[in-house]
Amino acid sequence: MSDDKRDDEMPDDVVEFANRLFDLAREGDARLLEYIDQGVSSDLTNAAGDTLLMLAAYSGHLHLVRGLLERGADANRLNDRGQAPVAGAVFKGYDDIVGELIAAGADLDAGAPSARATAEMFGRPLPG
Repeated sequence: MSDDKRDDEMPDDVVEFANRLFDLAREGDARLLEYIDQGVSSDLTNAAGDTLLMLAAYSGHLHLVRGLLERGADANRLNDRGQAPVAGAVFKGYDDIVGELIAAGADLDAGAPSARATAEMFGRPLPG
């Protein structure tokens, strides 16, 4: 190939755009939802398998968690390390986000460690 890129590699501008979306999720920027509304997958994952939902939940952004779930984000999608969004929210102590994820069907026993195991490990009660 003339550009020294493999066929399965993304163009730099696409990678840069995707990285910006992950930054928006971490920062709690509601513009992320506009991109989802324009066709970006609500289950977009980064190189580590972290979804936009996982990053928003772990960063404590309830409004983005709600918006992503309303747009079809999978509350049970595990990253490449086998971690679930709800376990991350339990670890960080974001009870409102944990409740939102549970309401959306998050499995408290999914992943390793699971949300239930994380709650036990850190002495945190689970909502409900």
